[in-house]
Amino acid sequence: MAEHEEKKQEESLMEKIAEKIHGHDSSSSSSDSDDDKPSESSIKDKVFRLFGREKPVHHVFGGGKPADILLWRNKKISAGALGVATVIWVLFELLEYHLLTLVCHLLILALALLFLWSNATQFINKSTPHIPEVQIPKEPVLEFAMALRFEINRAFAVLRDIALGRDLKMFLSVIAGLWVLSIVGSWCNFLTLFYIVFVLLHTVPVLYEKYEDKVDPFAEKAMHEIKKQYAVFDAKVLSKIPRGPLKQKKKD
Repeated sequence: MAEHEEKKQEESLMEKIAEKIHGHDSSSSSSDSDDDKPSESSIKDKVFRLFGREKPVHHVFGGGKPADILLWRNKKISAGALGVATVIWVLFELLEYHLLTLVCHLLILALALLFLWSNATQFINKSTPHIPEVQIPKEPVLEFAMALRFEINRAFAVLRDIALGRDLKMFLSVIAGLWVLSIVGSWCNFLTLFYIVFVLLHTVPVLYEKYEDKVDPFAEKAMHEIKKQYAVFDAKVLSKIPRGPLKQKKKD
């Protein structure tokens, strides 16, 4: 009997030791998994995003009503804006309507209808049509003017820095952009170019937001290749160009 009891005690001790070892392993594995979680999140944080953005596409466009329109949050308004732009482009480009002629014809039609309606109500004993007073508010116009003034002044400052030879990379980027824009301008007039940009703004952002997980890896490879080619071009060409006096003063 004594031997049997000793065996039971030994078995119970072995079970307790096994439970402790199992508990330690589970705690260590859970801690390891917890340690892995921040690494996974850090990997997600380091995912390449186009143009180096850290916010969603909706926040990049301001997060307000313009962003809702461009990203088709309200499909009726977005479709309406695109439809109006298409009608304007068809009228002026395909039908070759002139702006002054169109405005005059619309005003003639509107004034004639309202004049006839206002006089017809006297004969049929009905109330005259209510025509609201239209006034341009002061604050939105001032805010728009201030914002436009700020952007124009910032563009002038950038152009001045480029003209003074302070940023060679920006100089080459602006020259390349203007050259491409001049080529596009030779293909079509300003109205068609404006319409193409308007359509692109209403299609490209929403498509990118939908397929950004597929676009970003491809863009990362393209940016890496562009940087590599630029480094080669900088080493062979740009580094051999003498800098301006302002650049040398800064280095001194």
